[in-house]
Amino acid sequence: MAVLVHQLARPHGWPTADQFAYVEVPTPVPGPGQALVENLYLSVDPYMREVMEEGELGAPMEGRSIGRVVQSHDPALAVGDLVFHRHGWRSHAVVVPGEVRVLRELPGVPLTAYLSVLGGTGLSAYVGLTRVAHLQPGETVFISAAAGGVGSAAGQIARLLGARRVIGSTGSAAKAKHLLESLGFDAALDYRAGDLAAQLAAAVPEGIDVYLDNVGGEHLEAAIGALRDRGRIAWCGAVAQYNSATPPAAPRNLYDIVGKRLRLEGFLVRDFGHLQPELEDFLVPHIRTGQVVADETIVSGLHNMVDAFLTMLRGGNTGK
Repeated sequence: MAVLVHQLARPHGWPTADQFAYVEVPTPVPGPGQALVENLYLSVDPYMREVMEEGELGAPMEGRSIGRVVQSHDPALAVGDLVFHRHGWRSHAVVVPGEVRVLRELPGVPLTAYLSVLGGTGLSAYVGLTRVAHLQPGETVFISAAAGGVGSAAGQIARLLGARRVIGSTGSAAKAKHLLESLGFDAALDYRAGDLAAQLAAAVPEGIDVYLDNVGGEHLEAAIGALRDRGRIAWCGAVAQYNSATPPAAPRNLYDIVGKRLRLEGFLVRDFGHLQPELEDFLVPHIRTGQVVADETIVSGLHNMVDAFLTMLRGGNTGK
């Protein structure tokens, strides 16, 4: 039997467990030109909260997945191949070659890295820093949601790119300590301690050059205040707004973008899939030496998929 995790209803504010159901079905049989993949690892990401507003009800949500081909009727996919696909919340998926990427099994690189530092979160961090913000050696970068999937990758990538100082914001003193001791951040702010703008100004009185935004709201306002003239903002997400019924009051200083000649650019990682080989070439040697950590929270068992998703939305994870 196969297991599907169906979304049953749209959320109003925070999602709840009763908006999902685990459904057992016969294990699907691949047809001509298809292959059956048994999933090994499934990703939960903040963007899935937005997917819940528009995705099909009574069906699994889409999502990044890693699995092993167990049956195949297409020569492009051999039994035993490790593949990446986006069929999401299920134990098994029927795929065709054009929907998957065959992954290399690299010594010294955990398979889960293809969902974290070598996956969509790592690529988001890499694109935001290199293609959108154009981070230069010697510059100072501020990263929000720094203990999450994108943020934990971004801090490490910024260091490899030659950043002079890397500052992160997160939601607890324990996570701030993790950023400093495990991921090499130069300063870590606990935004729940209050007055984020003052904390950031104290950490970097000389200002910042680049802000990678995963949160929006108060964080964006604080970053605009701290950015030096001609600073850059790469806007990746706005997790502070995903579960809110009303728009946030901040940022109240948007016009400072004009006075400081700042550049703010949003981006979608799906537009940059062609950079996946470049990301792997850049990071794999550093993962092997331990200079880059695949910072991850792994929850065991598909029956815990919904709990993992809800916990992640409330900041219960560290890393991807």
